[in-house]
Amino acid sequence: MENGRAQFPFPYQPYDIQEQFMQALYSVLEQGKVGIFESPTGTGKSLSLICGALSWLTDHEEESRQKAAALLHEGELVLSTSTAPSSTTSCSAEPDWITDFVQKKAERDLVSKLKEEELKRKKREERLEMIRNNVQLKYAMKRKSSDDEEAFKLLKLSKEEDTETQGDQEDEELIVAEYESDDESKTRTRFCGADDDTDDELVEEHVNKIYYCSRTHSQLAQFVHEVQKSPFSKEISLVTLGSRQNLCINEEVRRLGSSQRINDRCMEMQKNKHGEKPHDEERVKRKRGPAKSVCPYNKASALQHMRDNVLGTVHDIEQMLKLGRETHSCPYYAARLAVPPAQLVVLPYQMLLHEATRRAAGVKLKGQVVIIDEAHNLSDTLSCIHSAELTGAQLCRAYSQLAQYGDRYKSRLKAKNVMYIKQILFVMEGLVRALGGKVGQNPQSQTTLTGTELHTINNFLFKAQIDNINLFKLQRYFEKSMISRKLGGFVEKYAGSGVSVHTPSRTNRENRRTEGLNRYLQTLQSTQINAPVPPADQQGSEAEKVLATSPMMQVEGFFMALTNSNTDGRVLVHKQGTLSESSIKFLLLNPAVHFAQVLKQCRAVVIAGGTMQPVSDFKQELLLSAGVGEERITEFSCGHVIPPENILPLVLCSGPSGQELDFTFQNRDSPRMMDETGRILSNVCNVVPGGVVCFFPSYEYSRRIVSHWEASGALTRLANKKKIFQEPKKSNQVEQVLNEFSRCIQRSAVDAGGLTGALLFSVVGGKMSEGINFSDDLGRCVVMVGMPYPNIKSPELQEKMSYLDKHLPHSGGRSPGQALIENLCMKAVNQSMGRAIRHRGDYSCIVMCDRRYSRPATLAKLPTWIRNRTSTHTTFGPAFAALRKFFLEKKHKQV
Repeated sequence: MENGRAQFPFPYQPYDIQEQFMQALYSVLEQGKVGIFESPTGTGKSLSLICGALSWLTDHEEESRQKAAALLHEGELVLSTSTAPSSTTSCSAEPDWITDFVQKKAERDLVSKLKEEELKRKKREERLEMIRNNVQLKYAMKRKSSDDEEAFKLLKLSKEEDTETQGDQEDEELIVAEYESDDESKTRTRFCGADDDTDDELVEEHVNKIYYCSRTHSQLAQFVHEVQKSPFSKEISLVTLGSRQNLCINEEVRRLGSSQRINDRCMEMQKNKHGEKPHDEERVKRKRGPAKSVCPYNKASALQHMRDNVLGTVHDIEQMLKLGRETHSCPYYAARLAVPPAQLVVLPYQMLLHEATRRAAGVKLKGQVVIIDEAHNLSDTLSCIHSAELTGAQLCRAYSQLAQYGDRYKSRLKAKNVMYIKQILFVMEGLVRALGGKVGQNPQSQTTLTGTELHTINNFLFKAQIDNINLFKLQRYFEKSMISRKLGGFVEKYAGSGVSVHTPSRTNRENRRTEGLNRYLQTLQSTQINAPVPPADQQGSEAEKVLATSPMMQVEGFFMALTNSNTDGRVLVHKQGTLSESSIKFLLLNPAVHFAQVLKQCRAVVIAGGTMQPVSDFKQELLLSAGVGEERITEFSCGHVIPPENILPLVLCSGPSGQELDFTFQNRDSPRMMDETGRILSNVCNVVPGGVVCFFPSYEYSRRIVSHWEASGALTRLANKKKIFQEPKKSNQVEQVLNEFSRCIQRSAVDAGGLTGALLFSVVGGKMSEGINFSDDLGRCVVMVGMPYPNIKSPELQEKMSYLDKHLPHSGGRSPGQALIENLCMKAVNQSMGRAIRHRGDYSCIVMCDRRYSRPATLAKLPTWIRNRTSTHTTFGPAFAALRKFFLEKKHKQV
């Protein structure tokens, strides 16, 4: 294993770069390193990751078995060799017979442990083999038929109970359990996490495994499909993790819509199933209330059967949902049960990168391998996951709800619970005060000064006058008492019968109604930018949806964010004129502090992507800052599988009329610059067949330049050559626009006398700059207009730059803050350019319209396979000639 592998199982003859990729990956996993892998889209990166990583896992398991067998044999040999006890004493204080006894006991213990591990391994393998051979199929069908009737009876019971009017005794599940000690550590810790109620007999030991994570569920599903096509599909046990919102099959719960409400209802059903354990005699003596609704899909036997099915055959999420419905088993809990024995666990970013979520999902990283795919924005993702934001409206609503909860149940809550609830209320009052408002009043009617303030965490705590509160203790209380979930259940239950947005005065508490709140919520909705006012018959239902949720989860997240180190984050106070619109936001400046936990626990970490360039800031900010030494970092970057002549990257320094292309903020709005851009596009559309995708630096600039072309007639001239499409503002319209764009190009390929294709206006960093496939005729040319530098005046960005300048070393004559700006720009450019060239036979041209692209430092940040073919042109003529020649040659080859 030290020298790698000579061959890797692969579904077809791999490319040379795939062989190199797998060799490098194998070496990183074997040596326990951190690898940064770049493999362009279309080069088979997913299959290379699968076959390289699973080959290593197979070899590692075999080597571990051989080592354990050798140790066991050696231990048994030593024990079988009897030595006569000696009556003399050694130079130490202990007699020889005592030393000999201690040594023999240690050897016996080691042999026993090895035998136990070998027995467990054999049982796991036998059980997995039995699952795959469907030995339990007869039992499963019998169980299914006998449980069907019971399941639907329970569903019916659940529906009936929702309509019953029950007394205070029913609120037992809403009462926070007694909080015995701040430092209590007796809570049972099980592999499924603190909020799990799965039966103990299903708990298993974690085996060696690989965790694979990516950004979206569609990317995870695509990866699972690649596993299904790989040579490992029949021998690997894989499980896909997701949220309750993605995996729940209980229609009564799914209908709730929001992830928070689904989580709260699911947890409530779990508590109803298992029952709260009594904490004192008083709880034991309390009368049992009416039967509470439970989930019919969460039964031990059904979960175990589904877990076995999942481990026996590779399933994606859609297949798991189908299996869950067929077997009346919960895919969410069955997937979590399958984590310990699974060899490959597929999960979204948040579940792996966020510690609390990781713990709740039963993910254990110690000694395991982690592969993070599509990791070009890993630093931003970590910062986003660990940042938190609260509006004044959310704070006031959470304060009011918690105050009413405490008031309603004050006689039934233990003293320590009352104390902590008062502390939470005190902190929320301080946060509202920091925004310039007061609790107990309508936040919509409270005016505040307009402006933005940035504070260190300590300064913000002083400003809010909450520096005397121990937020770490409050964090532990949130976690152990589950107060956010209890409050969510309380709000959902009483939303229409007394829970109001403002704390009611003592004189009218007996007549609490939500009419005023409904009006307030409607005014909030109507003030949203571009938000249509719903019809009168829908307004009530929309208000009820907002009413029936609690923002306490967001409050809890913000409290947790404030426990970060003072130097690692900042608090942004953004006042918008009214309290309801104002907000406080925690910005994480040092994502390495959270990523360090992953790097420290794992055996090896692989960070992969199609375009990882530029890598320098990534290494410095996330790896070196987290304490990873240079010697532990391995970089691998491969070229593309396409022939070099299939790509033509051009840098244009000037347009057809000789106008210099300088899209700086000062120059880009000039009519001459906009007209010249229109002429470039017109020339490009004359010679490029099929689809042309044009990326602008921002939505605002796209709007301005298209409006200018419309007024000047340039847009009409473009429309005479290619049908024009624009990136939609709503995400749910993206697929429709892409389908129309594709159909238009297909029609134009058939109709020789009509349009020559289609032109799509898009935005760098927008909905179509990542994850969209413009292969073949859909993307024969990508045009980059200007350079998409981020807004340097943004308070968040300025604070991030200041932090980097202070904590990271300067290199190449540039400050880390300035390097951040350039790298953010070029990462976005590389992602946009990567939309074209999606497979070996594809070809495309990339036109970069801005003289700044010709700078050596900028060119160095392009992916190697693009940079090596890039040519810079100071005048337009030679560039246009190269463009025309490129497509004429492709046309002749096709003929």
